[in-house]
Amino acid sequence: MSAHDSVLAAATAQVAQARADAALRPEVAGFFDPATFTVTYVVHDPATREAAIVDSVLDFDPNAARTSTASADAVIDYVTSHNLKVTWLLETHAHADHLSAAPYLQEKLGGKIAIGEHIVTVQQVFGKLFNAGTEFARDGSQFDALFKDGDTFTIGNLPVTVMHVPGHTPACIAYVVGEAVFTGDTMFMPDYGTARADFPGGDARTLFRSLRRILSLPGETRLFMCHDYLPKGRSEYVWETTVAAERAGNIHAHDGVTEDEFVAMREARDATLDMPRLILPSVQVNMRAGHLPPADDNGIVYLKLPVNAV
Repeated sequence: MSAHDSVLAAATAQVAQARADAALRPEVAGFFDPATFTVTYVVHDPATREAAIVDSVLDFDPNAARTSTASADAVIDYVTSHNLKVTWLLETHAHADHLSAAPYLQEKLGGKIAIGEHIVTVQQVFGKLFNAGTEFARDGSQFDALFKDGDTFTIGNLPVTVMHVPGHTPACIAYVVGEAVFTGDTMFMPDYGTARADFPGGDARTLFRSLRRILSLPGETRLFMCHDYLPKGRSEYVWETTVAAERAGNIHAHDGVTEDEFVAMREARDATLDMPRLILPSVQVNMRAGHLPPADDNGIVYLKLPVNAV
């Protein structure tokens, strides 16, 4: 742990307190979307029944350009059947592989839509790419709350600490809820490794430092991944692990891997990767907090495909 990292110190203390007091540990349910390999989480306080939904998915068929809500409806069914009250709709970053269902869930369940404050950087870059015009505010105002590194809030009685973990994107944050961490795309299960760092604003060296920050939390800290891609040698999708397991076995970032070694590996690997299938529709929706762009004067909503620009 860096001696000057007060946010990491606070998160570490929170994890230790939650490990000592079961009342501060959240219940977590994961909902896996096989079309995008994304896991949406419902995390709630057993005592108050207050809940947050993390990284929701709006189904999107790119061939037909149609949205649907089966994935989000499964989350709604869980929330209602467990008598939960949603107070937060949390995004770890502006996803490039799926559309957020946050506005739909907010309409059905309530709650505030939140993301990290550096979403404004993403909005500046992609607002220009999509020629979004002056009507698209680039100040994060589409979201109900913008979190900065070290911010705290609660889900019922559960303490939450926000950690800024850039590298995959400049806006990535992790939510430490009790003794559970929702890592976003920063890392994956130990046998799959870590996120790519070649998107606009991404950086492999920054990503390594963010990884080590998360992996400086206590070994027993629970980690919940945003994706699982079922690597060779494993037959079932999984998305929960621990800091200790990642430090021991993450194929890209286990203990002993140096920053320079990681950067060389990550940059070489990223150079071989295709762009995500849904990056263009996803980002122009997610930079708007999950809202579709405004309809044209004919009443139809259009998503742009900038040709030869990515």
